[in-house]
Amino acid sequence: MAEEAVLNFADFYDAELALHNAHFRVVAAVGHSDRVLDIGCGAGQTTRDAARAAEKGRAHGIDLSVTMLEIARRRSAEEGLSNATFEVADAQNHVFAQGEFDICISRFGVMFFADPAAAFANIANALRPGGRFVFMVWQGRDRNEWATGIHEALDPEATGPVAASKAFSLSEPSVTSALLETAGFTAIEFYEINEPVYYGPNPQTALATIQTFENVEKALNHPTATAAKIRARLLDMLEAHQTLHGIHFDSRAWLITGRRHG
Repeated sequence: MAEEAVLNFADFYDAELALHNAHFRVVAAVGHSDRVLDIGCGAGQTTRDAARAAEKGRAHGIDLSVTMLEIARRRSAEEGLSNATFEVADAQNHVFAQGEFDICISRFGVMFFADPAAAFANIANALRPGGRFVFMVWQGRDRNEWATGIHEALDPEATGPVAASKAFSLSEPSVTSALLETAGFTAIEFYEINEPVYYGPNPQTALATIQTFENVEKALNHPTATAAKIRARLLDMLEAHQTLHGIHFDSRAWLITGRRHG
């Protein structure tokens, strides 16, 4: 992805989740001296938020995207945040020092592990005993209008079950709680967040962005696809969600909190 496209996507993602981020920041309640680990930090907005709160501590963001982390480092430097650091790493198998952090945060970054049990156990090891976590994840696909709207526009004739998506892998509280408890977490709580996501000021801008989504790109490049028809359906769907303040979709997320045992 070209640098300009990466920058546009980074800005889109932060704008999309602005209302969610406000809840996330309040619940995270990062303290002045906290050592913070941010999983799947992307372009670093949540890491920078944490670094500003942890004036006498530090915030360390990890992600798999080299290009997103370059943006994160640049923006942190521009804001003078010397206590924000970034690293290309996978939380599933990265070697953290035991008890290195006081709190682990992740805004929609913990749903994509190949082995979630191993990942959460590794994250628990990185937290001090009694250390906190705050994760934001999507609820089920059928509770997120952005997901159902895009899916229906891509394949309006589909009648079978929708393919599983990692984006919704932690949507079921009982399953997710069991994973976290097995990993060594306790006092696990789920809080529902009902806020719209923002997809841009107008349908054309929104379409340019969602064409970069993996499922949309795959549909557009399929050998039997009529790309022009798919784009037209996507544009119609986006136009139906135009408001006075831009393109908005209803969404449901969970804010999950808890502590490392001990």
